[in-house]
Amino acid sequence: MAQVRNKQVLLRNHVTGFPKESDMNIVESTITLKLPQGSNHVLLKNLYLSCDPYMRNLMNKPEGPPNSRAYTPGSPLTGYGVSKVLESGHPNYKEGDLVWGFTNWEEYSLLSSAQILFKIEHTDVPLTYYTGILGMPGVTAYAGLFEVGSLQKGDKVFVSAASGAVGQLVGQFAKLNDCYVVGSAGSKEKVDLLTDKFGFDGGFNYKEEPDLDAALKRSILNMYVIIQIRHFPEGIDVYFENVGGKTLDAVLLNMRLHGRIPVCGMISQYNLTEHEGVTNLAQIIYKRVRLQGFNFMDWVHLYPKFLDFLLPNIREGKVVYVEDIAEGLENGPSALVGLFSGRNVGKQVLVVSHE
Repeated sequence: MAQVRNKQVLLRNHVTGFPKESDMNIVESTITLKLPQGSNHVLLKNLYLSCDPYMRNLMNKPEGPPNSRAYTPGSPLTGYGVSKVLESGHPNYKEGDLVWGFTNWEEYSLLSSAQILFKIEHTDVPLTYYTGILGMPGVTAYAGLFEVGSLQKGDKVFVSAASGAVGQLVGQFAKLNDCYVVGSAGSKEKVDLLTDKFGFDGGFNYKEEPDLDAALKRSILNMYVIIQIRHFPEGIDVYFENVGGKTLDAVLLNMRLHGRIPVCGMISQYNLTEHEGVTNLAQIIYKRVRLQGFNFMDWVHLYPKFLDFLLPNIREGKVVYVEDIAEGLENGPSALVGLFSGRNVGKQVLVVSHE
């Protein structure tokens, strides 16, 4: 049985503070491209890998209850990805099938079939979309906004990290429901994307705003000036939370009575050794705000319904998606670390192979 080279991205050591490229190693091992006799596993060729902020938390030294997905030094990183089946011991998959789910950061992976989430049936869209708009980030945006956020037609919506893999979709989904949408992002280029490409009503660069509360009020005011209304006294109905910290504190002061805050992530806190406190939590009581954390896997059962909603909108050009493509596993550490300085523009995808 022929063995082939298998390039991998390994975690060197557990990480404290901001991750560095040197926290990961690029190594070359070998793998036999043949299933062991009687195995019900699946042999995969990895094509596209998803770089996601949650991966930073898996780099921490485990504390408290064990996390089966936590990274182990000396082992490959794991995450969502698109792969091609080379050989399958499971009846649901056959050679040549395209699938997406959990995989390792390496060229080839031998995995349990339980790691595969879905077979890819729709190939008239880019396969990279299954790391983003048609993968975990897409379902996260959809479920967070409609299920957790209970979006209503005409709601006033604020999105943080609005140009990212999830945020760009949240804003567009809200616009499809005739909502007013404002987003925050970390550069002028990204803010321009919000209004010029994704159809947001307004946005601001949080890095240029020392007073986020004032920036939020001004951004909302500007949004209404655009539609010839001088002020916005009602506040925010839905805040899609991606960053935490000072942004959450500012938003709480601007929430509307019975507002909803689906909490998807808190990227501003992931690299801090001491997390920032939130001082305006009492607003949750005063305004009867519902703040709820959620996880993609809570809503994975909605995937067929999600595809029915989104695929026609993609094909008709009503929803667009911006990707930031990095080529080659050797550029994986740089692509992943870049998420935490805002270097990426749109969904960060790592190409392993185009075949």
